[in-house]
Amino acid sequence: MRLDALTLFGVVSVTLMVGCYALERRSPWFTFGIACACVAASVYGFLAGTWPFGVLEFIWAIIAYSRWWGDLKRGPRP
Repeated sequence: MRLDALTLFGVVSVTLMVGCYALERRSPWFTFGIACACVAASVYGFLAGTWPFGVLEFIWAIIAYSRWWGDLKRGPRP
């Protein structure tokens, strides 16, 4: 099996998303990382021709950015 650049981009995007999700409770910046990885996964979805995946990942990015912004306003988590 040979990975092309687009597939590698998608794998890295989703891997970063999962990694940041696992560490999300440690810092709001991991939530920001999730949001950025969701944007990257959305780009992958559109470039790969799977636009429903691209749309859903973009929606998740908006949700994650919103959570990150709210976390920054509230301050550190206990």
